[in-house]
Amino acid sequence: MNRKTLSLAAAFIGIALATGLVTWFGFHRVLAGVLKVGFGGLALLVFCQGVLFVILGFAWWALMPRRPGVQVLIWARMVRDASANCLPFSAVGGFVLGARAATLYGVAWPAASASTVADVTSEFLTQLIFAAAGLGLLVAWHPESRLALPFGIGIAVGLLGGIGFFAVQRGAAPFVRRFGRRLSARWLVAIMARLDLLQGELMPIYRRTAQYSASTALHLLGWVVSGIGGWVIMRLIGAPIGLPAALAIEGLLQVSLTAAFAVPGFAGVQEAVYVGLGGVFGLTPDVAIAVSLVRRARDVVVGVPILLVWQFIEARRLQPASSS
Repeated sequence: MNRKTLSLAAAFIGIALATGLVTWFGFHRVLAGVLKVGFGGLALLVFCQGVLFVILGFAWWALMPRRPGVQVLIWARMVRDASANCLPFSAVGGFVLGARAATLYGVAWPAASASTVADVTSEFLTQLIFAAAGLGLLVAWHPESRLALPFGIGIAVGLLGGIGFFAVQRGAAPFVRRFGRRLSARWLVAIMARLDLLQGELMPIYRRTAQYSASTALHLLGWVVSGIGGWVIMRLIGAPIGLPAALAIEGLLQVSLTAAFAVPGFAGVQEAVYVGLGGVFGLTPDVAIAVSLVRRARDVVVGVPILLVWQFIEARRLQPASSS
């Protein structure tokens, strides 16, 4: 069974799980919670998402040695997230499309690729910090919860993986070069050339510690804003939950979704995690599922227009070539 088949199977299982949860906890109660948001509430959520895009675009822009206009990376970040949320493949594909969107406005492909890798690394490590803070609140408020141990193990494994990923970025090219000399394969020569090019772009990014620290701080702010957006959804639905609890749920939710990156759209996973965490922090299952569905509605309302505009830009770019 290849990776595509596994991904589709995971998506179908997730959709079945989400449908089962909605049915089990009452479709009418879930729908009533979703309808409480209204058009005004949805507009507020779209605005919050726009603020988040600006913060994340500045985080990407801050770490680049040769900076384009910040609006280029804000737009590229919008394409990255819209692709991950709305297109039928895993979140990894969004990284590629975001980098592609940056190249359409003059960013060289090696710089777009390397800065994407560095940006994703920073975002992942700050996500672990944010999740660890959420775990701390979970343990402080509900020390008896059985969720603390698996989340603690997950965060620890994620930290080790993040450190390993960072180390690979710094040392992958020399290793592949030594390996390629032994095999003398043509395809390895091509890979080595690309890795050398990528690493040549990555190292200046990591040497600029002040700029990279600024990018990391912006990413951490982005996670907080994302948590505030989740809290706004809960309040619009009428859930009696405080901001600290909402931030804790967001941190633990995001680290769970990262672990399920191979599931397209995190189908079913997001709903199941919301139900599990919501039960600990005082959300009833029907409200937790309603929060998840409103979140999905926001992602579609924001993401689909972004993807349509991006496709229009791509089509206009290819039109002169087709005419000639």
